[in-house]
Amino acid sequence: MTEIRHVCVYCGSAAGSDPAFAEAAAQLGRALARAGVGLVYGGGDRGLMGICARAVLEHGGRVTGIIPEFLIQREAMLDAAQELVAVPDMHTRKRLMFERADAFVALPGGVGTLEELVEQLTWVQLGRHTKPVLIADIGGFWRPLLSLVAHMRQSGFIRPEFEVRYLVAERIADVLPMLKKSAETTHRLGAEQESLRPEL
Repeated sequence: MTEIRHVCVYCGSAAGSDPAFAEAAAQLGRALARAGVGLVYGGGDRGLMGICARAVLEHGGRVTGIIPEFLIQREAMLDAAQELVAVPDMHTRKRLMFERADAFVALPGGVGTLEELVEQLTWVQLGRHTKPVLIADIGGFWRPLLSLVAHMRQSGFIRPEFEVRYLVAERIADVLPMLKKSAETTHRLGAEQESLRPEL
């Protein structure tokens, strides 16, 4: 996979206390639409989720929302999305979001956003996939997590052979270029490794 066609965005169903969070969500939505990259997200119309999705739609982009049935009322499903998928539980939601996406971006959010991000970091660490995972560190929001990961590494719980690989962008303008470069690099390295395999 060298082309980023769909990006899964994890973010809060609240807007947060810093106006920069909402602006970042809107900027990301506009950037996805202008690049012709589809948004895959949790399906809600509130908070950063709604801001990002509506920005995609307002600029002619495509939105796929995947939401558990029990959250349809609580998170006010975004009816304007081109595709809405209601699923029975959170596990199905996360699986479909993973399958539909070529890359993952974490904007600021709460424990649900953190859980989704950490799951993707774990899957990358365990070699279950090579899709890029990017942390959008808007206004330093994710610095405590980045410090914790560094602390885990220094304490011997993240060994070199099982490194946690992720990208960090402090500006939304850098998100898509970084994802594209990462995907291209991963594809090139995979092709080089394939060419080195002995013929049977």
